[in-house]
Amino acid sequence: MISLCIKTNNLDSIQYLLNELRTIDLNDICFSSRQFKHYKNVIIHYNGKSKNDFISKISSILSFLVIDNYEEYFLKRILLCNYFYFNSVERNQILDICFDIMADNLTENFNRKFKLLYNSFFEFLLSNKYLVLDGFLNFRIKDYMDILDDIVNTATNHYIVEKEYLEFISLLKLYIKSRPAETNIVHLIYSTNESILLDENKEIIQITGDFLNAKYLSDISFSSNDYTLNALLSLLPENIFIHLIDNYADEFINTLELVFEKRVHLCTNCDICEFYKSHVDYK
Repeated sequence: MISLCIKTNNLDSIQYLLNELRTIDLNDICFSSRQFKHYKNVIIHYNGKSKNDFISKISSILSFLVIDNYEEYFLKRILLCNYFYFNSVERNQILDICFDIMADNLTENFNRKFKLLYNSFFEFLLSNKYLVLDGFLNFRIKDYMDILDDIVNTATNHYIVEKEYLEFISLLKLYIKSRPAETNIVHLIYSTNESILLDENKEIIQITGDFLNAKYLSDISFSSNDYTLNALLSLLPENIFIHLIDNYADEFINTLELVFEKRVHLCTNCDICEFYKSHVDYK
């Protein structure tokens, strides 16, 4: 007979283990829960012939337990330890980004975490008859914790970039509202490859080298579109007609809509659109 004892005072973990053990697809197994001096104990006895199968089943249950019941706590602990200078609201926003990152490749991320946890539990239980759960989670799952640490770092970087982006947008909106319009209409001919500005007479507006030192540019980069944005901020048109040659509004167009708000009008099917769509060599 093989016996294992899992020690913890976390009542949720105890209940989780007992629920999973009731549905385990393994014969010749019995289990109970007992309170000893320092810990509540889940005691498992196995009378079957395959020790590896038994250890494998218990390792799987414990791995699911960690991901289901402890992962959010670990993420919060990493955030509080490494990014204590963010307030609680900001940390919760970063935590949401962590979950979004993990959800992007849910199966791949889950399998990677599960494999590391499973291997840690399996190797330990092969040669040990009891496991103090809290101690094990604090000292024997480093590879798993490294994954969570990377996720938190990535999420924090995303949060900082997004925060800087929103602050940048807010400053530009304040600037626009503080200045009168310099011209009535500007047309932006836009594709994924190039931007062309036309005045209200449909004459090309030259974007000169003076814009290279423009004060409106920031660390938020849209590559060649930086200078288009700066030109629009210099011209401050009352209306911006954006002609989407590729029929696609990308991040830059979304930014223009945020910055210029009701001044922006999107178009995909007018005389100007048709002309530039038919003259693909303009690029």
